[in-house]
Amino acid sequence: MKIGVVFPQTEIGSDPGSIKEYAQAVERVGYTHVLAYDHVIGANMASRPDWRGPYNLETEFHEPFVLFAYMAGVTKSLGLTTGIIILPQRQTVLVAKQAAALDVLSGGRLRLGIGIGWNDVEYEALGTNFHDRGKRSEEQVDLMRRLWTERAVTFAGKWHTVTDAGLAPRPVQRPIPVWFGGGSDNPRLGQLASEAVVRRIAKMADGWMPQWQPDERGREQLSKFQSLAREYGRDPKKIGIEGRVSAHKSNQSKWADSVKSWTAIGASHFSVNTMGDGLKGAHEHLKRLEEFRKAVPAK
Repeated sequence: MKIGVVFPQTEIGSDPGSIKEYAQAVERVGYTHVLAYDHVIGANMASRPDWRGPYNLETEFHEPFVLFAYMAGVTKSLGLTTGIIILPQRQTVLVAKQAAALDVLSGGRLRLGIGIGWNDVEYEALGTNFHDRGKRSEEQVDLMRRLWTERAVTFAGKWHTVTDAGLAPRPVQRPIPVWFGGGSDNPRLGQLASEAVVRRIAKMADGWMPQWQPDERGREQLSKFQSLAREYGRDPKKIGIEGRVSAHKSNQSKWADSVKSWTAIGASHFSVNTMGDGLKGAHEHLKRLEEFRKAVPAK
């Protein structure tokens, strides 16, 4: 199992030196990859008294492609994972180009996690349709994979048209691994993915980043996913699973058990999340990650 970290987007601040220190220390301690969340623009809660989203106008987010280009230049082997890019609110060919460029400049270290998101404020601001985002994301993935692997592409879809054109340079990985996020479209509705989302993952994804935990409900959804993958003629064991482990101090006694639970269901990766526990700046997050590695050594 590969053990990564969740980049503390909302808590690390904006100092480039701190971000460099964080990336290099994570690599030095032995974590295999860093996973970064994606949000482009935040809602002003003053004009939205009923807002229930986890992020708002005051929440800081570094743009993942730019962030990872910087990290690629200051690290040697650290994997770079978007967890997740909200794909349907972005231009497909541009995402394919950015991902290819990052994969080239990092020497093939990108894993592109994508999802459809829940924040209609972002879709409005970026001029994209919130309501057809699920089906549109399937066509986006199909097009990106062709752009990454073919010299020239002709593509006529419902939402995209490319006429005998291609990317140069193409990525080191052909295609770049595309992993899917998967939870409720609305954060107020819980963390289990809808059947449509699970079906999309089973049909198309190189890996899944579920938001559930490997408890009874999570295992039930995993079983459904595995059945659907077999329906599509795919071996579910060849589709990666990335879990998320909270490294809050209050549940330190459960860190190892949480890892064992993900291991027991066959997860290929997990990421350690230090956010949401009052830590400030790179130093405090790195100290917690070192404590986690001592409590749960790599095997």
